[in-house]
Amino acid sequence: MAPPKPSLEMLRSLTDENVLRTLMTHPRLTRAEIAAHTGISKPTISDSVQRLTHAGLLADTGERTAGRGRQGTYYALAPATGTALVAAITPYGLRAETVDAHGTVREQTHIPLGHNDGPEPAAAALTHAAADLADRTPGPVRIAVVSAADPVDRTTGRLVQLPDAPFLVGDLDPPALLAPHVTGPVLVDNDVNWAARAERDHGCAVGVDDFVYLHLGQGLGCAVVNDGHVRRGHHGLAGEIAHLYTVGPDGTAMHFTDVFAALGLRHAHSTAIDTEKLTARLTAADDQAERLTAAVARAVSGVLAAAVSLTDPSMIVIGGEWGTHPTITTAVAEHLSHTPRPLPVTTATLPSPDLDGARTKAVDELRTHIVRAARPTPEQ
Repeated sequence: MAPPKPSLEMLRSLTDENVLRTLMTHPRLTRAEIAAHTGISKPTISDSVQRLTHAGLLADTGERTAGRGRQGTYYALAPATGTALVAAITPYGLRAETVDAHGTVREQTHIPLGHNDGPEPAAAALTHAAADLADRTPGPVRIAVVSAADPVDRTTGRLVQLPDAPFLVGDLDPPALLAPHVTGPVLVDNDVNWAARAERDHGCAVGVDDFVYLHLGQGLGCAVVNDGHVRRGHHGLAGEIAHLYTVGPDGTAMHFTDVFAALGLRHAHSTAIDTEKLTARLTAADDQAERLTAAVARAVSGVLAAAVSLTDPSMIVIGGEWGTHPTITTAVAEHLSHTPRPLPVTTATLPSPDLDGARTKAVDELRTHIVRAARPTPEQ
């Protein structure tokens, strides 16, 4: 029995998707150019362009081809297709931007925050940034993707307050805060998870399906990438390693976060690691620097040994403000080389991997939203 032929509606939908996705990777094209890029006939492309223009998804740019013969009309995505909001809530402040379906950043803003500011300033910064960017960016804000330097509940998108977390913004609720400014979904995840995705997409772990990403900065975090996906766990708290037991400076077992308290490397009245002090002590040319490097590398290696045992990665990626310091990565690699399951250790390469990873997801979600908007509803 011959398989059923695709319906005319399905063929039109597939053509429209091809046209839209082609114009998502090119700022403007004529109908003839779209036909050449897609391999679809010119009459079929013309019909699709007409449908999509009528639907408000494409627009005549007003530009025409030059030269002899019939002029071609340039088309582009219409402003009404909108943008996505990308935000990163960090101990250093809120960074936010709007990005279009081409992946172009349209507007940006930064609002300072401190690691002890709490939920009210963070909430005010997020809502102010969203309103400001929405006013300055043409078209609606369709999607929002948020990166947070705190644990995130995978079901609700709310931030989770765990004991001794250095950047406490309580149970901040980004989806609720952004709902008045975004017409579609709000996606929230931990900054380390976004960083791991970015390194896999176009950083030091391109094409690697199984690796552990360790973030060493003011806070301590870990992302587990397995079969190409970040594993978030039942509550979204996978990789929260601060309270994992490891080797302390005196050789006794203690929580990972307490190692830095024992070394005098925390900010006053906070569990945040003093990254400037740590880096300065690591680079000092004396015996204390060597002892500090050995103590920190031993503690980090204890955490990684546990991660290797539980997740079976093919490599380790270390990022964060002081995690990328050559002294640390070299010492950790040396420690791991003597464990029962040694693995290659590499340094993260992207300057802002959390925002980078969130931006990539935002563009992908925005493109999917635009394609879905072109599909006819059952009533049509």
